[in-house]
Amino acid sequence: MTKGKRAALWGLLLLGIAGATAFLFQRPIGAWLFERGVERNLARDPLASLPDGLHLALCGTGSPLPNRNRAGPCTVVIAGKSMFVVDAGEGSARNISLMGLPNGQIRALFLTHFHSDHIDGMGPMMLLRWTGANHESPLPVYGPTGVDGVIAGFNAAYAADNGYRTAHHGIVNTPPEAAGATAMAFGDPDRPVVIYEADGLKVTAFPVDHRPVHPAVGYRFDYKGRSIVLSGDTAPSKSVESAARGADLLVHEALEPAMVDELVRGLAKAGRKQTSEIMHDILDYHASPAQAAASAKAAGVKMLVLSHIVPPLPSSYFNAAFLGDAKKRFDGPIIIGEDGQYFSLPAGSKEIERGSWF
Repeated sequence: MTKGKRAALWGLLLLGIAGATAFLFQRPIGAWLFERGVERNLARDPLASLPDGLHLALCGTGSPLPNRNRAGPCTVVIAGKSMFVVDAGEGSARNISLMGLPNGQIRALFLTHFHSDHIDGMGPMMLLRWTGANHESPLPVYGPTGVDGVIAGFNAAYAADNGYRTAHHGIVNTPPEAAGATAMAFGDPDRPVVIYEADGLKVTAFPVDHRPVHPAVGYRFDYKGRSIVLSGDTAPSKSVESAARGADLLVHEALEPAMVDELVRGLAKAGRKQTSEIMHDILDYHASPAQAAASAKAAGVKMLVLSHIVPPLPSSYFNAAFLGDAKKRFDGPIIIGEDGQYFSLPAGSKEIERGSWF
């Protein structure tokens, strides 16, 4: 037997021994690995390592269309060490936790409109915020006209659950007065209006065109010379371009019409006429990647991040087809957002650093 064959044989033998050992001692090894994982993951604190500035994390980049890799629409905005959330789609509170961010430290939630995919994750978010820190009052939820009814509905739906948890965990850990949410309505703005201002952060709401959904708004966050704008759901809107003028970062929704048309035809061919017609209807109140890029150029922003991705993309291989002519419309960086990504805008700088907390 040659030296090479002997080495290969010994390698296979050692591999077999290692595999057998791992199987025989699966229980203690698994317990030890779990202990180490708990120690490491619960000690994570991305907030502590962030420089003073404005930061954004994508807790949900999907839409109502099922996508195993994307939660419903959700964006975390961090000003200094204060954490805010825009929209609460399904799975968003889970993703906030998976990124190592504390749901308990959410200062406020801002809703762009009341489509189900932007609010259906509010229940877990209210719960994890309530049980994650020693709050004395419910989660403030800012939104246009209609937010009072939405919050009243969620509070009613979760009233029994809140009572169960207080009965089980006690009033110290789950004080009844801090459960649920409080509506902070700011009306139906026809122009930009400042709706929140504290600790150096200014949040401005502005109207967008998502007809027949009305009201629908986007938000601009300004903090220590850095700025982030979120379009919300909208067709191409001059109001977005105006609000985003000179901003560092624009997060804009995006729907690729040719791909959606393909879904429309496929659904019709499969005999799913009603779903095909509904899919066709969504084309007129969303912006394409190319239109979002044109708005980014008109506004003079430094970076464009696409979110609320329609249709779902099976892998990044499809990104170029999704973007279409977008890169011809805007010469800055265009990012197709993914759940877990973060963007850091340090105060006193023009840099935008990015990475992933997944």
